[in-house]
Amino acid sequence: MENLMDIGLIGLAVMGENLALNMESKGFGVAVYNRTTSKVDAFISGRAKGKNIKGCHSLEELVKSLKKPRKIMLMVKAGSPVDEFIELLIPLLEPGDIIIDGGNSNFQDTIRRTKYVESKGLLYIGTGVSGGEEGALTGPSMMPGGSPSAWQYVKGIFQSICAKTPEGEPCCDWIGENGAGHFVKMVHNGIEYGDMQMICETYHLMKMGLGMTNEEMHQVFAEWYKGELNSYLIEITRDILAYKDEDGNYVVDLILDTAGQKGTGKWTVITALDEGQPLTAISEAVFARCLSALKDERVKASKVIKGNLGKYNGNKNEFINDLRKALYASKIVSYAQGYQLMRSAAKTYNWKLNYGGIALIWRGGCIIRSVFLGKIKEAFDRNPNLENLLLDPFFASVVNESQESWRRVVSNAVNLGIPVPAMASALAYFDGYRSEWLPANLLQAQRDYFGAHTYERIDRPRGEFFHTNWTGRGGTTSASTYTV
Repeated sequence: MENLMDIGLIGLAVMGENLALNMESKGFGVAVYNRTTSKVDAFISGRAKGKNIKGCHSLEELVKSLKKPRKIMLMVKAGSPVDEFIELLIPLLEPGDIIIDGGNSNFQDTIRRTKYVESKGLLYIGTGVSGGEEGALTGPSMMPGGSPSAWQYVKGIFQSICAKTPEGEPCCDWIGENGAGHFVKMVHNGIEYGDMQMICETYHLMKMGLGMTNEEMHQVFAEWYKGELNSYLIEITRDILAYKDEDGNYVVDLILDTAGQKGTGKWTVITALDEGQPLTAISEAVFARCLSALKDERVKASKVIKGNLGKYNGNKNEFINDLRKALYASKIVSYAQGYQLMRSAAKTYNWKLNYGGIALIWRGGCIIRSVFLGKIKEAFDRNPNLENLLLDPFFASVVNESQESWRRVVSNAVNLGIPVPAMASALAYFDGYRSEWLPANLLQAQRDYFGAHTYERIDRPRGEFFHTNWTGRGGTTSASTYTV
């Protein structure tokens, strides 16, 4: 009798190959298929040689080689390729079989696909996989969601191949129904955008404001890695700043200053706008990439528009310490905003998200892994209904203690003419969120003046709306009230 495999995997780019090797190394038999079948042969005769991995030249062969209920994981480009493979697989599968999308799909697509695949009697999982190529091979962070009854069949595989926390806990757990897994992965990527941008702003201030060398910056990030900023992104920044090519040149200095993006950060910002959530730090991180891409325009503008670009002439070591505190406080705000977005979407889509559990999933394997996430887990352990991380005693004390440094960094950046959009917007959000009063009363008056949009009054119950005939010509008719 043929030896049936535990799971099938479609798509043998580097992520697919590495996940297949990871699964096999944990004792699972893996059947693999790629549309270009020569890739299958190359993989089987190369990296997979001698391993319990079966190469298949057709989807029919792949399906026949799997144990029931069949589990087939798609590691293909997000978008139409996922839909195409779903359509090709459905006629070959039986009720209860499971299709898994392990790509970076939009969570709205996963909501749609879950409903569609379930209507065919099958089960569907959309799982975020974070950690890049290395994580796929050695242990990624995984965020599965979709058909709840499918989890029991893939849990053993996923929790075996995923990263583990220092305490040995798996960085993978069930997130929720339909698109919840891919939604949480999207927010993870948005937070990643924020983290990276704020580190880059810190680097910019060190390099241009303080005139620090790459070696000096390397030493600072190496020191920071030992403390509360310990994270994968601080670690790789430390290493990047010290890396030289064969000619002795710092590679970072040879890289063109235009940033790319694959879309998940943009999706996070769009979703925040749809949910009416102030995702300001992450939004500025996305826009900073957009601005960096305007390289030719920036070069022209630099010759026409003159602004201050001086060197900081205060105490260098004190400013570096201020930078550390400002980076930490800004990071807290970025995560607080990301969690606000998750709480809002959970209500919209009726997901029961485990916020502390999500922090645990992100503790290892993923790009934003850090010691800091353990503090978030502790915050939600203290209060599972925590509305905002800034209200947790630990995080509130950190941002309060960091305020003076944070303000000095942002104000000095403004005076030096060095842009810090993510840090500055994080500080502005902090000041807005802690404000009992904001000038939106004037804004509502303006809206009512030109559009009869109405307003609420402080001397009347919430939910009652009023209109003023500001000019004496407007009458009493008002526009309908709505909230975006």
